[in-house]
Amino acid sequence: MNLYRLLLAHLFGALLLSAETPRFKVVTYNLENYLVERSGTRAPKPEAARSKITETLTALRPDVLAIQEIGPTNALLELQSRLRQAGLDLPHWEHVSGYDTNIFVAVLSRFPIVARRPHSQENFLLEGRRFKTSRGLLEVDLEVSPSYRFTLFTAHLKSKRTIGSADQAEMREQEARVLRRLVETRLATEPKANVLICGDFNDTKDSPALKALLGRSGNRSLVDTRPVERNGDQAASENPRWDPRHVSWTHFYGKEDTYSRIDYILLSTGMAREWRREGSYLPTLPDWGVASDHRPVVCEFEAEER
Repeated sequence: MNLYRLLLAHLFGALLLSAETPRFKVVTYNLENYLVERSGTRAPKPEAARSKITETLTALRPDVLAIQEIGPTNALLELQSRLRQAGLDLPHWEHVSGYDTNIFVAVLSRFPIVARRPHSQENFLLEGRRFKTSRGLLEVDLEVSPSYRFTLFTAHLKSKRTIGSADQAEMREQEARVLRRLVETRLATEPKANVLICGDFNDTKDSPALKALLGRSGNRSLVDTRPVERNGDQAASENPRWDPRHVSWTHFYGKEDTYSRIDYILLSTGMAREWRREGSYLPTLPDWGVASDHRPVVCEFEAEER
């Protein structure tokens, strides 16, 4: 009788294990000028920095890696090869060019890319002049399983560096509006679609650029995941209109000695249902700054419609 019960328990446990919903991990990461050869005034990324990026990503083990500030395709393929040699195989890739001819946006994925919609020529009108977006905007559909797909956008919006032809903040807001229109186009055809928008948006949550991108409240507004460090912080927000005082910065600006959250993973309401908050975080790795002036942002999801 005891043996019979033991066999039943073993069978039940096996069934529970097989029925567990598969999970996958998305990471967005600005690699700070990941070049393998000189481009204009930009030097190749030092070997120590490239090795640290490889070490960081093999520790995080993303299934999908959205990248900002990667060089031409040779740089992306070099990174892909490094990761493969280190035990992280991300065989599927996309690389999108834009107005900036030195650094680009890209994605490496364990999952097949089933549709590609690169946006290399997007532009906007500002004070009577037409500008192109600083970098291309990447849009792909990824097939996690035969029953689960999602659309991924990644972007690197205009930096806060001043230029003579227009205000940098207004340019960034217009770029955010261009990206928002692309997201709206995707959701117009399928309002419940799984859509993830990530990257270096070069601004804080209360800025006009982020407000334009997040949208107003309602079905078309986006969910800001805001992963934080796993350092034990549990306290609720002191103000109901603000996020809790948990450590969420993603970028260090040496000139001002400031830390800011400018890298984001945003979700459509459809994909937010599959988001696992407890599996999402900002990694705290030793000497993270050797790799980049940005930290990677990690989000985990269940590969099943909710």
